[in-house]
Amino acid sequence: MSTTTELTGTTETTLLRFATAGSVDDGKSTLVGRLLHDSKSVLADQLEAVERASASRGQDGPDLALLTDGLRAEREQGITIDVAYRYFATPRRRFILADTPGHVQYTRNMVTGASTAELTVILVDARNGVVEQTRRHAAIAALLRVPHVVLAVNKMDLVDYREPVFAAIAEEFTAYATDLGVPEVTAIPISALAGDNVVEPSANMDWYGGPTVLEHLETVPVSHDLAHCHARLPVQYVIRPQTAEHPDYRGYAGQIAAGTFHVGEEVTVLPSGRTTTISAIDLLGKPVDAAWTTQSVTLLLTDDIDVSRGDLIVPSKDAPATTQDVEATVCHVADQPLTVGHRVLLKHGTRTVKAIVRDIPSRLTLDDLSLHPHPGQLVANDIGRVKIRTAEPLPVDSYADSRRTGSFILIDPADGTTLTAGMVGESFASPDPVKDAAEDDGWDF
Repeated sequence: MSTTTELTGTTETTLLRFATAGSVDDGKSTLVGRLLHDSKSVLADQLEAVERASASRGQDGPDLALLTDGLRAEREQGITIDVAYRYFATPRRRFILADTPGHVQYTRNMVTGASTAELTVILVDARNGVVEQTRRHAAIAALLRVPHVVLAVNKMDLVDYREPVFAAIAEEFTAYATDLGVPEVTAIPISALAGDNVVEPSANMDWYGGPTVLEHLETVPVSHDLAHCHARLPVQYVIRPQTAEHPDYRGYAGQIAAGTFHVGEEVTVLPSGRTTTISAIDLLGKPVDAAWTTQSVTLLLTDDIDVSRGDLIVPSKDAPATTQDVEATVCHVADQPLTVGHRVLLKHGTRTVKAIVRDIPSRLTLDDLSLHPHPGQLVANDIGRVKIRTAEPLPVDSYADSRRTGSFILIDPADGTTLTAGMVGESFASPDPVKDAAEDDGWDF
């Protein structure tokens, strides 16, 4: 359908969601500030405020990191604590940027920032090379199936712009990322403070012939074949106005998580399994013949069947299986540990069900990508495998097939705290990058 093609092309060429990550003091906020400043995406009053704040600290020039570090605690400590979202544009593309913290205590924030990213920029201090936090961020990017990873080797000015330093770091990181199954790594030597290879090519590194950071961000392909995704609509709300104008109107509203829906298509409502056909699709109050990913729509169905918030509408020919047994890779984000036997709420799409952690088969060791069998618990920032039994059947996809309907979060039923972010199915994209020595003992239920 031509409208689908047009939308796909527009999305691919004009919008990129990306995240930055790296260890403390690797220069993430400075890089983001340099991107905003040199691409002329900073308002005059913002720049003046940064210049005043920098001058009050006795700095000669503006501290561009202050463009993203907005919390008082961040400015006082000189570190990023929360995820800072920034929106900017160039003539070639629009950008949504998530600047994530580097401190190990806030690694969990990267999961939030990178969960919707199509590209992640991982910074490394040229003086320190690849460190544990670098490996942790690479592992999270691989787990979240981020299609493109940029290794920005920062502070090249402090190592005299030497090519061997850059080459050694790029080789080590690329080998590690490849073991994790990262499909693409682009290494770029930069100095965020001096502006080398951020927006403009560096005169100090004539040995480097690749793109600048901004050039790569503007040209990296972001491909989403909307016509061939597994179509999924989590129902958010049932619309029944029951007015004189619309006495019999019953519509099922939500944002399409993936794929395309067409009028006349046979669909199944999960987890009930009831089937019907789409009689109409309303988009912004107007009828359309088709709707696709990220559009918020209302589906009208031919048959008057029971559909409520939390249900999933899918094409009958492409319906996922429902299950009460979920096995997934998770990143634990809460301060309290996740333990075997832990009773939780599992939120998948718009549906929340009771669940219990039946087993934690392994925890990932980032140094050598080995799996520590049956650790008994996961603590904050741990990555591991879990087996969960839900009270009700859930229609889950593999995370490799759908980042939206293959993901979930675990919630503490006592206070609503988010405990864990989970990805259904295999851990990494490459086949068996790590070996799990733990045996599957089965579950008692």
